[in-house]
Amino acid sequence: MQKEIVVSGIRSTGNLHLGNYFGAIRNFIKMQHEYKCFFFIADYHSLTTHPVPADLHNNVKQVLVEYLACGLDPEISTLYVQSDLPETAELYLLLNMNAYVGELERCTSFKDKIRQQPDNINAGLLTYPTLMAADILIHRALKVPVGKDQEQHLEMARQFGNRFNRLYQIELFPEPYAFNYGTNLVKIPGLDGSGKMGKSEGEGNAIFLADSPEAIRKKVMRAVTDSGPTQENQTKPEVIENIFTLMKAVSTDETVRYFDEQYNGMKIRYGDLKKQLAEDMILFTAPFREKILELSKDELFIQKIARQGAEKARESGAATVREARKAIGIRSF
Repeated sequence: MQKEIVVSGIRSTGNLHLGNYFGAIRNFIKMQHEYKCFFFIADYHSLTTHPVPADLHNNVKQVLVEYLACGLDPEISTLYVQSDLPETAELYLLLNMNAYVGELERCTSFKDKIRQQPDNINAGLLTYPTLMAADILIHRALKVPVGKDQEQHLEMARQFGNRFNRLYQIELFPEPYAFNYGTNLVKIPGLDGSGKMGKSEGEGNAIFLADSPEAIRKKVMRAVTDSGPTQENQTKPEVIENIFTLMKAVSTDETVRYFDEQYNGMKIRYGDLKKQLAEDMILFTAPFREKILELSKDELFIQKIARQGAEKARESGAATVREARKAIGIRSF
């Protein structure tokens, strides 16, 4: 029985953190053993922000290295760089011919970008949903691991695929749907006292998998807390609950239980709590950090993995574009 196809994009902005790992990455590692998975580093998408060329290349390399270090297996799944599959750009163009300005302008993410960056409202932002649809439809995927913020884009991918099928009277593109592997993603809070861990919230908000022990200790000791409990067994405020959530992710049950008892008994010393959390984070991230450093030094291996991923992706993508061109009537003389 042929495995169902899963496609997921990976941001090319570099540096994975604990939130990434406990969120999508652990699911990716499970998925690759049960589905035919295509994971791509979305460097085309990043061009809407006009990155510096050297930064773009180095970020792509860093992301590739870090996903390999986390356990994505290029022998089992297909891990490739988006720009190494030129068929994606061609399908993006073909889909754009049947995408309408009105529906693209109504996209929530486009409206948000207009507000956030009024001096850089480029065509790439407007047609972002079409490029995302091309990323998915190029492999004729059925399942797409996306969060709530991407559900509208996925709905548009279905719309564009169905429109193509209808216009050219062909059943080329299946209807992809959101997929979370049947498990709730663990939301890892940031160190700033609220919200989720993320690079966009500031470097000090996130613990990166490649962070040195010194950097981790420094960040954790600066984590936001309060003045301490004022009565026994009181409900923890958000800033303290966040610290305990982080501890539950990386520490032993015994450690969490000990500090929970200290808090409930009004004996908690946040300095001791943070020191223990920092050491547990260092221990947890050590295997990733060591693997990242090892892989980063092996330029030939990284090049080999990128080429291998590109070849596997092109085998799938080229077949789709051939069918699309044929359906449209585009033929070489």
